[in-house]
Amino acid sequence: MAEIDKIIAKQPAAGAQASAGRASPSGPVQRAATDSAPVVRSRRAVLTTWLRVSLGVTVAAGVGLAWPYTHACGFPLYGYAAAAAGVFLAGIWGAVASWTRRMAAAHVIALLVTLTGALLVGKVFLDRSTYPGRPATWSCTSP
Repeated sequence: MAEIDKIIAKQPAAGAQASAGRASPSGPVQRAATDSAPVVRSRRAVLTTWLRVSLGVTVAAGVGLAWPYTHACGFPLYGYAAAAAGVFLAGIWGAVASWTRRMAAAHVIALLVTLTGALLVGKVFLDRSTYPGRPATWSCTSP
C-alpha cells in the first residue's frame, strides 16, 4: 500500500490534469470546473435586463400600433423610420443583455422586438420601392 501512496503522490493534481485536457486513467477527458459553473446573477442585473426588454416592448407597441402622426412623406416619414429603427436597436440592446445574463425568456421577447423593428423598417422601405404597382414617395413635393 505504501508503494501505491508514493505513486499517487507523484502524479499531478486532478484539477490541473483535467484543465490541461489530458484524459485521466479512470475515464475520458473531464471539463474544467469553470466551464460548467452556473452564471451568478444579481437582482440588479435581472431587473435591468427586464427593464431593457420591457422598454423595447413598449417602444415596439407605441411605434407599431399607436403611432399618432401621419407618416406618408417628408420629415414625418423620416421621424417614423428613425423610430422604427429605434425599435430594432432597443430589441438588439435587450437581446444582448439577456444573452450575456443567460435569461432565456427575456431573450426570446427581445428577439421578437428586434423582428418587429426589422419589419417596421422593412415596410417603410418596401412601400417606397418599385415592388408595389404604385410606389409611395419619400418627399411630399409633387414632381
